[in-house]
Amino acid sequence: MLAIKNSISKRLRTRRKEAKLSQIELANRSGVSLGSVKRFEQLGEISLSSLIKLAVVLGYENDFDSLFKRKNYQSIEEVLNER
Repeated sequence: MLAIKNSISKRLRTRRKEAKLSQIELANRSGVSLGSVKRFEQLGEISLSSLIKLAVVLGYENDFDSLFKRKNYQSIEEVLNER
C-alpha cells in the first residue's frame, strides 16, 4: 500500500510542477488546505474528496473513471464466458 501511495503522490507533485503551480496555489484553487496538500505530497495521505479536488484542478478528474473497472479474471474460460 505504501508504494501505491508514494507513486500517486509523486505523480501529483510532478503534474503540479508541470502546471507551474506552487503548493499554495494548488491549495487555493482546489479548496484543499495547504497542510493537506503538503501531507499528501510527503506522506501520500489525503481524503478521497480532497484528492478528487486536486485532480480536478490539474485536469485529471477523468482518471478516476477507470478505477476498479477492470475485472481480474482467474481463467480464460471466465473471459470467454463474459463475452
